[in-house]
Amino acid sequence: MTERNRFRADVEGLRAVAVLAVVLFHAGVRWLGGGFVGVDVFYVVSGFLITGLLWEELRDTGGLKFAAFYARRARRLLPASALVLVVTVVASSFWLSPLRARVVTGDAAAAALYVANYRFAALGTNYLSEKFASPIQHYWSLGVEEQFYLLWPLLLLGVFLAGRRLGWLGWRSPALAATVLAVAGAASFALCVWLTNVSEPWAFFSLSSRAWELAAGGLVALSAGWLRRQPAAAAAVLGWVGLGLIVWSTVRFNTSTPFPGTAALLPVGGTVAVIAAGCAAPRLGPAVLLGTRPMGLGGRISYSWYLWHWPPLVLVPAMLGHAIGLAGNLILTAGSGLLAFATVKLVEDPVRFSPRLRVRPRRSLAVGAGLTAVAVFASVGTAAALPNPNGHGQAAAPDAIRVTSTPGGQQAAVRDPAEARLESLSAPIVQAVAKAVSVRTVPANLSPSVAHAHADQPQPVLDGCLVRWLGTQSPTCQYASTTSRTGVVLFGDSHAAMWFPALDQVAQANQWRLEALTKVTCPPVELSIFSPDLGRQYRECDQWRANVLQRIRAERPALVVLGSARHYNDLYHFKVYGPQWTSALAKEVSEIRATGARVVVLGPAPKPTLDVPDCLSAHLSNAVACLSSRTDAVNAAGVRA
Repeated sequence: MTERNRFRADVEGLRAVAVLAVVLFHAGVRWLGGGFVGVDVFYVVSGFLITGLLWEELRDTGGLKFAAFYARRARRLLPASALVLVVTVVASSFWLSPLRARVVTGDAAAAALYVANYRFAALGTNYLSEKFASPIQHYWSLGVEEQFYLLWPLLLLGVFLAGRRLGWLGWRSPALAATVLAVAGAASFALCVWLTNVSEPWAFFSLSSRAWELAAGGLVALSAGWLRRQPAAAAAVLGWVGLGLIVWSTVRFNTSTPFPGTAALLPVGGTVAVIAAGCAAPRLGPAVLLGTRPMGLGGRISYSWYLWHWPPLVLVPAMLGHAIGLAGNLILTAGSGLLAFATVKLVEDPVRFSPRLRVRPRRSLAVGAGLTAVAVFASVGTAAALPNPNGHGQAAAPDAIRVTSTPGGQQAAVRDPAEARLESLSAPIVQAVAKAVSVRTVPANLSPSVAHAHADQPQPVLDGCLVRWLGTQSPTCQYASTTSRTGVVLFGDSHAAMWFPALDQVAQANQWRLEALTKVTCPPVELSIFSPDLGRQYRECDQWRANVLQRIRAERPALVVLGSARHYNDLYHFKVYGPQWTSALAKEVSEIRATGARVVVLGPAPKPTLDVPDCLSAHLSNAVACLSSRTDAVNAAGVRA
């Protein structure tokens, strides 16, 4: 049978469900907080279709024509993919800052080579809450699929040939392949669950943790003969239950849902149920909805729509300099749908069904290689043409402030040993800041440089010392003079960790032992807060804070530095520096002082109204253009939530 004769309207309709969930989620439709599961639906569908095609060829011919298989994949996927990549890279070079545009070119080159998923995993990208997302970020899912297409035919052929060579009974039966696929899928799922708790970016982006979703679709394809014998009534019920699970996932999940992990079982299981039910073709099953013409059209343009929908949602607000809201996003999403329809008519179908390409697989492979090369060269060439995002001004000499006594004694700070002691640190700090504000040309010796500012992390974060949401105990993370008897503790949330580089320099200069005790979204005040990320009371924060106080009592450091973010507000069931906060902070300081330690409370830093590294990369000769006014950065009390 030809590829068109295998057509299943309900599967095409599932593609429409998947792409609608993804594009509306990205557009910001609040009641579709779990729309990202549309990608999981795509994976199951792909596993079903590809496995079915491969197994039928193996059964009928005893082998696989790899050139023909990859030629079909090239004609189907590469024309639209390369087109969107090139357009996005060029648009990014005009509409994004040089810094972000340079990152996009790297993303695009990785996407053209189908390894974007591993690039994003290595960068620790949080797909569900990335503030400055790449317009290429959605290409991660194509990388997973292409890697699957590369490995799965080889595995399937190996199993088939091994069964035939060893003379196993029923080697033409799909049972052996299904068994191997089930084992591989179970191992992948176990890895997925483990990685979701250990390193969510790797769980989200890697093939090894996503393969079970494609394997689930493959198992349905290998079981199709048995599934066709289902009772029609039972199949209809199964199908509607499966569709309900998909819809429930899109509505009930949100960006705080640990994903993929066990949560992915719902959309994956739902998709499996819909496809499995459709094998029996029940008259009253989900096909009555999924097989309609609007759903069929959505499925037909789903691939191009997926490719086109995301870049405008990132690039247009960047071009305008402000968010465009839900209405604007929906207009862009609808426009990308029209663009997808045009791409299908003018690019996808002419290449996919070209008689000249279909008759000679080598021609298709040559076209695919050419399109890949064009996308890579466009990315590399654009990167070379972009201006250098780093500073080029006169190197600025460091204006260090030295502490000339131990934390336990009277403190003083001087700019030079010959100068008289100052009564506090505030005067030289104010002078240093005032001097820095007058610099217009970005210095050439910034550390980190403008180009590396986004990736910069304090050493304790890189060392795993920033305790995550579910953790309650800090590891031993000591720096500077680790054997010193004079100890300094940095205590607070992730924003407190921001102060580590400065404190580390002071500790090294004075031969102190510096210990970092920090936890995400957990301020060092004795308040039980609500966590919007977890959707419940943040009990782990209370326990962690109590454990830190116990450690301070045992270690008796000379100085404890407290720091926190300024974003705590009504979502956390209290306001930063409100009456509750102030009272709880005073109690915390008193308890720490009772151990004999001195306490320094660092107020939350002003919050810029723009992305400073991005802005500086576009204003290397006018750094003051990237300043935020005091009224925008802080309120009258010096705090802005």
